[in-house]
Amino acid sequence: PLPPARLRQGRQAVIHLRPSVWPTTVRTLRCCGARRVECVAYWTASIAEPDTIDEVIHGGHRSTAWSYELESDWLHHFLVGLHERRRSVRVQVHSHAGAAFHSRTDDRWPIVHEPGFLSLVVPNFAHGPVMADELFLAELTNAGWVARAPSTQFGDLPCHAE
Repeated sequence: PLPPARLRQGRQAVIHLRPSVWPTTVRTLRCCGARRVECVAYWTASIAEPDTIDEVIHGGHRSTAWSYELESDWLHHFLVGLHERRRSVRVQVHSHAGAAFHSRTDDRWPIVHEPGFLSLVVPNFAHGPVMADELFLAELTNAGWVARAPSTQFGDLPCHAE
């Protein structure tokens, strides 16, 4: 589970990932980024079960080794589709070339601008063993982005396309 510090009635909420979410995310970041460009994916949940992540959506984007930009048509269709399916984006996940951190661009342009939204950055274009202590998890609060620590250690997951 990934624990955001988002409080719900005085207690910390915990986000649970369905078993396929993490391996699908890592494969997506690895295959799309191909060890040379950033990639982004979104973790979504049903509005009825907002703390259970059960879907990974690969964002339509253009990217470089240092940034990504969502395609506006893709973003529009994605957000309309979420509304129609009664789902929400809970976490944006993207890769960085080197160490994971939250850049100024990450701070300024999240897909969701509400307190409690999470942003997870994966280092090294998601190649090699991906360990929890190398990830960077940030939560958007009323005061801005705050670093959080993922509570789970993830193992190495190869991209099937390699």
